[in-house]
Amino acid sequence: MTVTTTLKLPEALKSRITELAKSAGKTQYVFVVAAVAALAAQAQRSESRRDFVGAALRAEEEIAQDGEVYFMDAVHRYSSDKLAG
Repeated sequence: MTVTTTLKLPEALKSRITELAKSAGKTQYVFVVAAVAALAAQAQRSESRRDFVGAALRAEEEIAQDGEVYFMDAVHRYSSDKLAG
């Protein structure tokens, strides 16, 4: 389902969109929808990165508080030994 949205654009931007859409062989509508979708995807990536960094910082805080850290090789060795019986 689509909804109608009205944008008031500066004349220079409207002209630029017209030129870019024409050179891309697209309608202005398709060009603007694609641009908005690309911007929304970029915002989603930024939010995901912010969440990832936040989780990493919280994990770093936990490590600083309890100091419990294991070397990856030791974890792999332990897991392999457990699986082997």
